[in-house]
This record gives sequence, C-alpha cells and structure tokens, in this order.
Amino acid sequence: QVQLVESGGGLVQAGGSLRLSCAASGRTFSSYAMGWFRQCPGKEREFVAAISWSGGSTYYANSVKGRFTISRDNAKNTLYLQMNNLNPEDTAVYYCAARKARTYISASYALEGQYDYWGQGTQVTVSS
Repeated sequence: QVQLVESGGGLVQAGGSLRLSCAASGRTFSSYAMGWFRQCPGKEREFVAAISWSGGSTYYANSVKGRFTISRDNAKNTLYLQMNNLNPEDTAVYYCAARKARTYISASYALEGQYDYWGQGTQVTVSS
C-alpha cells in the first residue's frame, strides 16, 4: 500500500513557476514508477508526465514538454513537478500517481488505468 500526498499548489500569474511535491508513504517508493496527471475545469483528467522507478527515464505530454520537469528523490520518498512558464490553460487539479513497475518509460505510462495509487490532488490556478 502506498499513500500519496501532493502539495505546492497555489495561485500564480501567467509566466510564473511552481513546484509541486508528492510525498509517498512506505519503504518501497523506489519500486514504483510515478506520474503526474491533471484535471482542468470541465475536462477529463489528462496525463502530464511520468518518471521511471530510478528516475532514469521520463515521458511528457506534448502540452508541457519543455516547460515542466518531473523528478524524484527516492531517499526522501518524494516526487516533484517543476512547472515553468505557466499559462492559464495549466489551471487544474494536479494528481500524482504510483505504478508498481520497474520498466523503461513508454507511452503506456500516459494511461490512468496503469496506475495503482493516487493522491488527493492539489489545485494550481494560473491568472492571466
């Protein structure tokens, strides 16, 4: 069992930056690949980024590539999402998710159904 708690959301102006964190419970964090998803107002939840169990490979949605960076610190059981050059379309509730897998990151990591555990989400609001 893994419990995930996101933090770091808030209100930021367009062009600004935020760093989200996701703290994981348990001693097996390094056994899990991790992902970030978001749900924009009135839309379905969508994939943002994923990272392998070791941090050695990553995968991004085209909409955030070059602006967002996913990373992890296995010693601290924490996942991060650095978000730069934010725009109002990035306004959403951001969720972290864990998938028990030690494989190379592929397009399958963009699928919600591949993840075993989810956090409760943190709100990010970008004003224009």
